[in-house]
Order: sequence, then structure tokens, then C-alpha cells
Amino acid sequence: MPYPHGGLARHANLPPGERLRVLLVEDDEGDAFLVGELLAETNSMIDLLVATSLSAARQRITDVDCVLLDLGLPDAQGLDGLRQVLEMSSGAAVCVLTGRSDEHLGVVAVAEGAQDYLVKGQVDGVLLTRALRYAVERKRADENARRLREVELRQAESARLERGLLPQPLMTTDQVAVHTFYRPGRHAALIGGDFFDVVQTRPDRLDLIVGDVCGHGVDEAALGVELRVAWRALVLAGVPDDEVLPALEQVLMSERRLQEIFATVATTRLDLDANRATVRLAGHPPPLLLSGGRVVPVPAPGGLLLGVRPRRPIAYDLEFDTDDWSLLMYTDGLIEGRVGPGDERLDVPGLSRLLDEPANRSVALPELPAWLVGRAERLNGGALSDDVAMLLVSRGGGR
Repeated sequence: MPYPHGGLARHANLPPGERLRVLLVEDDEGDAFLVGELLAETNSMIDLLVATSLSAARQRITDVDCVLLDLGLPDAQGLDGLRQVLEMSSGAAVCVLTGRSDEHLGVVAVAEGAQDYLVKGQVDGVLLTRALRYAVERKRADENARRLREVELRQAESARLERGLLPQPLMTTDQVAVHTFYRPGRHAALIGGDFFDVVQTRPDRLDLIVGDVCGHGVDEAALGVELRVAWRALVLAGVPDDEVLPALEQVLMSERRLQEIFATVATTRLDLDANRATVRLAGHPPPLLLSGGRVVPVPAPGGLLLGVRPRRPIAYDLEFDTDDWSLLMYTDGLIEGRVGPGDERLDVPGLSRLLDEPANRSVALPELPAWLVGRAERLNGGALSDDVAMLLVSRGGGR
């Protein structure tokens, strides 16, 4: 029960959120009565509970905002009692109220974790009330700062982990240049459900992939990383071309947390000596070919999403007419933005028109993916909500 002189009955109708619960740990009944009177006479809005020993305090310390502790108790003396209360008090502030006017002891008590050191007979009701409220606010500020620091450390650790999971193109050829762009839709994240990778397995062969796992959470991001790593391993292991995406689908179906999770994928194998490419699509938007001043979608069969009904994508062979071309592979986050006040989306034709604008001819190829995102966002009237991943592979002049 609250201590009868702590102001509970006098202010019983005040909102609970405006009151403080203070546990006084004091074995002297006279001193406990005096503390109750000091708080009552100042309209402190403090509910005072009393425990006469540390063992009794241990049973009553739950849900209190502050502990007011005497350093001379039957079962604990001096700083030992303070240390025990700090250990059991959890989120509650702890103030010392003692008859020992010892400045050195006060400094040590505060260094141990007490919010304040008060001397009996030297505090009135106003000072005591203020000290208790200030102690609670300082404790809350300390807890908030600690939690913020923990969040910052976790975010920094996650960022380091995510940076380590971002792809590093594995290629040495200088016959083509590859420019990448990646931006997750998740706030403050480095990785989303979209993924891309580039692997060179022979001097004349380059494999590329762009994929999109449905969803935007950390589970989808993790699954995207798994699929990318699995694809790289399959390509490096020399798995036959027609078997790579079916094997990737098996990984997806075994690792996804829900049966509804699916992925779309576009892969391209470049034969650099023959100046040709083989494109496979699994429910993914087609790459765009920039060549001879024109922009056209690669007419590869769309194929089925991975994770819906296993089936091998149909390969499409693309012959390049010149040694000056670019192939843009991207995820649908780039083309799902609106292009006006209605529901019309940018889509593949709109992206082709953007690339066909005279203004983009002055944009250097390495900056072209970011330029496209900027143009799509202006048409959308704001940031794109989905992940965006792009691979732009270019040969010669690139256009």
C-alpha cells in the first residue's frame, strides 16, 4: 500500500501519468513519516511506498519510478546497499537519502550510479520533490541515450554486414564496361529484395543476372542474397545454361519462408568474340538494347515467375549488328512509378522513350542509370517506392 502521508489520498483524482511512484527504503519510522509529510505539504503528486529493508524493497520495487534509499539498513550498510538496489532497480532512478553528511561518500555514490545524494535535515519538501523528479527525468534520459546507442550500434553492424553482401562484379575483360545501380526501397537499408551480379567464366564469356524477390523486408533481402550467391556458384561450377535457372528455383522454393514468395529473373550470357548474347527471362521485364541511335526491348519470351510452376525459361539469341551497343537490365521498381495524375505507369515503353530522349545523349554511360531513376522520380512526383537494381553493359560507344 502507498504510504499514507505521501499525497495519494489528497490527489487521488489526478491522471496517473502525471504522478510518480517512489519507494522509500528506510527502517526508521520517524524519518519515513517526515519524508511523507514533506511530500504531502508540497502537493508533490508523488505516491510514496515504504520498505523497511532491502529484502522488503525487493518485493515492492516493480513499477516504481524512483527509489529513495537510506544507507543504514538492517540488512545492508553503506554503498553495498546502494549497489544491491541499483542491481534490482532496473529502469528506476535511485537517490540516496542519508543522515551522513559526507561529501566524499556522496561523490562515490553518484559515481556508483545514484542520481542524487541528499542529506536528512538539509532538504525541505520543495527540494525533495524537485530532486526526485529531476532524478527520474535524468534516468529516463540516460535510458533513452543507452537505447539509442544500442540501436546505432546494431544499425552500424547491420550496415557492415549488408555492405559485405553487396555484389562485387567478377570480371577482368576490357571489351565491355559494366555500370551498376542499386537502391533498396527499405528505409535506411543497404540491401533489398532486388539483386544483380556479373561473372566472367572465360575470356570471351560474361554472365549477368538481375532479379527481384517479391516483398521489401529483411527476409526478402536475405533471400535475394541467397539467390545471387547460388546463381554465382552455379555459373562458376559450369552447370549447363538450361539448368541454371531451374536449380535457382529449387533454392528459392527451399529457402522461402512462405509459399507465396516468388522471384523474377533476367539472365544474359554474352559471347564477346561472336558479339552476341543469350537472354532468358523468368517473369522479368525485358532488357533494353541501345544501338544505332535506337532503343528497343529485347523480344525474349517472358517465361514464368520462379517459385510458381517450375519450367525452363526459353533462351533468346540476340545478335548485335555493330560494336557500339548497350544492354540495360533492370528490375520493375524502375518502371512501376506513375507518369501522371492517374494510374498509368512508366512501364517498358515509357522507359524506352526516356532512353530515346535527346537529353540522355549528353549523359555519360556510367551516370545513365542514376539519370534514369531521377527522370522516373520526377514523372512519379516523388521517390520510387520499390527497390531498383540496374546493370548497364556497354561495348564501344554504347549507343
